Amino acid sequence: MRAVLMKDGQLAVEEIAEPTPGPGEVLVETLAVGICGSDMSAFANGEGFNRAALALTGQEMLDLDNPIVLGHEFVARILSYGPETGQQHPVGTRVVAMPMLLRDPQVLIGFAGVDTPGAYAERFILSEDLLIPVPDEMSTELAALTEPMAVALHAVNRVDVDSNYVPLVLGCGPIGLAIVAMLKMRGLGPIVAVDLSPERLELAKKLGADEVIDPTVNSPYEAWMQAAATDDPALMAAPTAVIGQLPLRPTVGFESTGKPGLLKQMIDGAPPGSRISVAGINLGTDEFEPSHGILKELDLRFCLYYTPEEFAQTVSLLDSGRLDVSAMVTGRVGFEGVAEAFERLAQSPADGKILIDPGTTVPA
Repeated sequence: MRAVLMKDGQLAVEEIAEPTPGPGEVLVETLAVGICGSDMSAFANGEGFNRAALALTGQEMLDLDNPIVLGHEFVARILSYGPETGQQHPVGTRVVAMPMLLRDPQVLIGFAGVDTPGAYAERFILSEDLLIPVPDEMSTELAALTEPMAVALHAVNRVDVDSNYVPLVLGCGPIGLAIVAMLKMRGLGPIVAVDLSPERLELAKKLGADEVIDPTVNSPYEAWMQAAATDDPALMAAPTAVIGQLPLRPTVGFESTGKPGLLKQMIDGAPPGSRISVAGINLGTDEFEPSHGILKELDLRFCLYYTPEEFAQTVSLLDSGRLDVSAMVTGRVGFEGVAEAFERLAQSPADGKILIDPGTTVPA
C-alpha cells in the first residue's frame, strides 16, 4: 500500500506492507486525514519531541532513525476485523477513534513506524474498543475534524469557565480556530481573536470571533480589557489581593501558538484573576516572570489531547450542527501533495485545516 513516510528530513510517498490487525484490532481504510500542527512540529523538530518525552517518561516519542507514518486526525472505513473482536460495526462503516492502539505498551497512532502506521497511509489499524461510528448524515470532511475539535473542547473544559468570561484567543491556526468555534458554541463573548494572518482572522470571524486583532496594528490586551469592561458590579470579576476590584468581567486567555515568548506576553498582559489555557506546544524553552502571575493571581493550565468522553461528545456536537466548523477546511491534497502542503503551511500561514485524501492526486 502507499504511504507518506517521514524519514531523513523528508516526506516521500512510498510503498509499505499492509499492517495486520492483532487481537481486538481492526484494519481500516483512510478516507481523510488532517495535517496537524504537531505533525509539522514532529517533522521540523522531532528532536524536541524526544527531549520532552525522554525527560518525563524516560522514553523517546519518535524513532527518528526509522521511517515514521504520521496522521492522527482521521476518518476511516472498516475493512476487516482481527481475532478476538466483537465486530459490532459492519464492514464498510465509517469511523473515527482516539489515535492510539490499546497495546502494552500503548502505541500513539501517527507517531510510530511502518508496522503501526498512522493515517498518512492508505490503510492502518485501530483498536475496536475505541471506534465511534460516523453518523450517516455527517460528511467525511466534517468527521475528519473530530480530533482537533476534541482538543479544543478539552482546552475549554480545562479552564472551567462560564458564559460571563470574556475570552482572548492568541493564534488562529487550526487549534485556535477550533477554540473560537467551541467558545462561540458555549456562549462566551465577546471573543477577541489575534493573529498576524489576515486570512486566518477572516476565518476566525466566520467561526464566531467578535473582534479580530492584528497585533502589529493594535494591542490585543487593550482590546481584551475593553471587551471585558462593565459597570455592573454583579458581572465584575472578584477582586484580587494586590490590585483590588476592577470594572472588568472575568477573563480567560488561550495561548494556542506555542511560540516562545507569547506565554510571557499573555501573563504580562492578562487582567488580574485571569485563567490561561496553554494549548500551543512549544518544544523549546521559555521564560516568564512568576511574580507577575502571583501579583495578579493568574491561573495557568496546560492541556493536551482529551478524555474519551470529550472525544465522543465532540462527535455528537458536530453531528448536531451546534458546531459548524466546515469553514476551517481551506485545502485538500493527495499523498503527492503532502510535502508541498507542509511547506505552504510553514511559510505562508493563510490556511486553516488542510485535509489529505489518499484517493486523489490533487497537489497542494
